[in-house]
Amino acid sequence: MLDSIRKFSKTFFAKILLVIIIIPFVFWGMGGVFNSGNTNSLAKINSINISTQDFIDHLNQSNINQDIIREKLNDNILEELLAELISKKLLDLEIQSLNLFVSEKTLAEKIRKNINFLDENKKFSRVKYEKFLLSNNFTAPGFEKRLKINELQKSLFTYIGGGIKPPFFIASETYKNETKKIAIEYISLEEIYKSVDSYTIKEISDFISDNENDLKKDYLDFSYAKITPDNLIGSNEYNNEFFNKIDEIENKISNNVEFNELINEYKLVKNSKKNFIPIDNKKSIENKIYKLRKNNSLVIIDQDEYYLLFKIEKVDSNLPKMDDVQFVEDVKQILFQKNKYDYNKNLLEKIQNKSFNDYEFRKIVNKDETKIQSLTFTSIKDNDTFDINSVKIIYALPINSYALIADDKNMVYIAKIIKEDFINISKTDKMLDLYKDQSRTDIKNKLYSSYDNFLNSKYKIKINEKTLERVKNYFK
Repeated sequence: MLDSIRKFSKTFFAKILLVIIIIPFVFWGMGGVFNSGNTNSLAKINSINISTQDFIDHLNQSNINQDIIREKLNDNILEELLAELISKKLLDLEIQSLNLFVSEKTLAEKIRKNINFLDENKKFSRVKYEKFLLSNNFTAPGFEKRLKINELQKSLFTYIGGGIKPPFFIASETYKNETKKIAIEYISLEEIYKSVDSYTIKEISDFISDNENDLKKDYLDFSYAKITPDNLIGSNEYNNEFFNKIDEIENKISNNVEFNELINEYKLVKNSKKNFIPIDNKKSIENKIYKLRKNNSLVIIDQDEYYLLFKIEKVDSNLPKMDDVQFVEDVKQILFQKNKYDYNKNLLEKIQNKSFNDYEFRKIVNKDETKIQSLTFTSIKDNDTFDINSVKIIYALPINSYALIADDKNMVYIAKIIKEDFINISKTDKMLDLYKDQSRTDIKNKLYSSYDNFLNSKYKIKINEKTLERVKNYFK
């Protein structure tokens, strides 16, 4: 049924274009990193194998740049991408188990009715469809396969959570809980914390002695040159001549040409720093190089308005002296944050252990009632004073509960819930449909969570850690 729509993708011209478009996104050479056979197994779902090639295909389909993967390698990006692939495989298995089916006629209708493929007369435009395929690196069969998978997954989720009609009392409860007025008393802890400037020389000195290794700083010797069209080719234009010169410099760097040789050859202005350490957070060239100090090779990087050529010559890790004003201020800030953290942690432990009461609450301000403020929230969306996550915490707690909350400036407060007033909704209220939808979504989310637990118990998932480590090593 879809053959007529596919015609364009069968033409020689389309195939050529698709090859040109697709090639840059392929992870060339990655497959050669791994051995064939059992070691190529990255994961298993029961007896079903997920190979490294399956994973490569998944990465290619995701169009994730390799540089991004490298940057986020320590943030478990590969584990997340593998979990995503496993989830897709699990859904496929469930779809097969339930014998869910989508006909080609249904798919054809989905395509023909897609607003992206309609002309000005609301008719299906094969030209628009063809352009869409080319601009998104799809062949027609490939796109139809993805569409089919999407429709099957929608059918699966309809099977799990479809037909839910929350009764009035559930929608009413949702409305009451989100529109209730909540009165609180709260105390700013910012005045309670020990101030930054109150730390004595002895306290600072003792902390430094106990944490010498952690407080050491890198002192750098480096040289650099700022490269612009003006100082490289004597022009104000970023033209082909300028970029050809940049390419030329990059090639010479790869051929191990020394920094000073490049400076002399291209008549660049050399700048040098000894024992450099940033004294502020300004976006200076020196501070930029300092952030890149782990790279001790000769480097040229694009800085949009100019290119930066630099060489880090020496890195010494030393403990700053007490006469270093910035260092002392940094230590005081660390002490302040540590004190703040310890104070908040102690409060939270008391709240969780139910040992925090009204007496403890008022003791914070030495019973100075003027430091206790009051506020009434009008709904769960009332974030004029405190950030929305703090408001949600407040709305999740009963009367006489305590919570640590924050405003949009990250100022911390302790709050006590004093009173709540509910507003009822009638069956004729226009807002009822909105809360019915919300209740339906809440119920579905609970169902999906239960279904997720069911899948984890139904299927045995095993990760080949050794193969996963080899994949990671490829990106390092």
